[in-house]
Amino acid sequence: MSGMGGKRTFSNGDIRRFAMPSGLTPMLVRAWLEARSVARGLPAPVDDYDGFRVDTRNSAETARWVFPEMKPGLIQLGQTVSQPGHLIKLCGGLDELRAVLPARWQPHLPGYFMARTRRVAQSNVPEGYTAEVVTDGARASARIFARDGTVAASGYAAETDRAFIYDRIETNPQHRRAGLGRALMSVLRNAKTGPSTPELLVATEAGRKLYEAIGWQMISVYSTASIPDADPQ
Repeated sequence: MSGMGGKRTFSNGDIRRFAMPSGLTPMLVRAWLEARSVARGLPAPVDDYDGFRVDTRNSAETARWVFPEMKPGLIQLGQTVSQPGHLIKLCGGLDELRAVLPARWQPHLPGYFMARTRRVAQSNVPEGYTAEVVTDGARASARIFARDGTVAASGYAAETDRAFIYDRIETNPQHRRAGLGRALMSVLRNAKTGPSTPELLVATEAGRKLYEAIGWQMISVYSTASIPDADPQ
C-alpha cells in the first residue's frame, strides 16, 4: 500500500492480507442476500464490482453492495461512487473497510454475520403474550402481542432453496428480558420447510448475545460504510 498526495493505492498483496473468515463463502453470502431480498420485497442481487448489488431504490437508500471478502472491485467502487444513498458492506473488519475507502465514506456500527450451528429446545411464548404468524409464499412475518394488544415483538423470515434467513427481529424495550426474542425465533422457525437449509442472519451487538445463547455462531464481522447526506444550507 502506498500513497501520494493523499491518494492511496493498493497492491494484490495488500488485498490478500484481508483473509476471508473461516466458514464464510461467497455462495453462503449470496444465499443470505437472495433470501433477504425475498423477505423485504427487493430485487434479487446481481454480480457487480466483484460483489453483489441490490437496487433498493427507496427514500433513504439507492443501492447497496455486499462483499464476502476484500476485492479490487470494492476499492474501485469506493473511489467511483460519490453520491449519498449508496452503501458498501464487507464481511470483514471495519478497519479493513476504512483502509481502502476515501474519507467521504463514513463507517456505521458493526454487525455480525451469523449461522445457527446447534439445535436448542423450542421456546414457548411466555404467559400473558400471544403470537401471530402470517405466511406469504416464501415469506413469513410474526408478531407477539402483550395483554393490552400492543405489539411486544416482531420479526420476519424468508426461505429459498439455499437459505432460511431471519430479518428485522425486534423486541419493544418495555418487554425485553421476558424471553420474547427466543419465542419469536421459534415461531418463525416453524415456517421452515427445508430441514437441512442453513439458517442465517445479520445481528447487532445486542442481538448477537441473544443469538449466541440460543445456538448461533458468528462467522464474520459485517461492516458498513456510506456517504452521508450533505448538511442543509
